Amino acid sequence: MTIAISKIFTPQRVLLALFVVAGSLPSARAQEQVRVTTGETSGQEIQQYCTNIVDQARDQRYLMQKQDLEKLQEDINERVAILEARKAEYEDWLQRRNDFLKQAETNLVEVYKTMKADAAAPQLQELDPGMAAAIIMKLPPRQSGLILSEMNAKKAATVASIMASATDKTTSRDPS
Repeated sequence: MTIAISKIFTPQRVLLALFVVAGSLPSARAQEQVRVTTGETSGQEIQQYCTNIVDQARDQRYLMQKQDLEKLQEDINERVAILEARKAEYEDWLQRRNDFLKQAETNLVEVYKTMKADAAAPQLQELDPGMAAAIIMKLPPRQSGLILSEMNAKKAATVASIMASATDKTTSRDPS
C-alpha cells in the first residue's frame, strides 16, 4: 500500500499543521514563563531578597529603638525638672533653717551670758557635750571658766576636751 506524499501533504493539511504549531507556541511560552516565575530561584536572588528584608528589619528596629530612647529622654527630663524643683525647695528650707539656728544660737548664747555660772552649769551639763562646748566657747573666757568649775568634773572634762579639739588645727572640723 503506497500512499503518495502529495496526498499526505496537501496544502490544506500543511496550513492546518502550521496553525496548530503556531497556536501551540504561545502556550509553550506561557508555560515557560510560569516555570520561570514559579520555578526555583537562584541563590543570588535569595541572598538579595534576604538582604533587602534584613535592611528593612534593621531600619525598623532602629526606628523603634530611637522612639524608645526619645521617650526615655523625655521621662528623664521630666524627672530632672522635678528633682531640680525639689532641690531648690530644699535649699530654700535649709537656708531658712540655718538662719533660724544661727539666730537661735545667738539668742541662746546671750541667754547664757546673762545667767550666773551656778545656774548655767546644771543646764549645760544636761545638754549634748558637743552642744555645751559650742555654747561655752562663745561665752567670755571668765564666764566659761566659772561654768566649767560648777559642772560635774567628768562632764566638764568631756566638754573641755571637745573645746580643745575644736581649736586644734590638726584634728578634723567635727569636734565630736
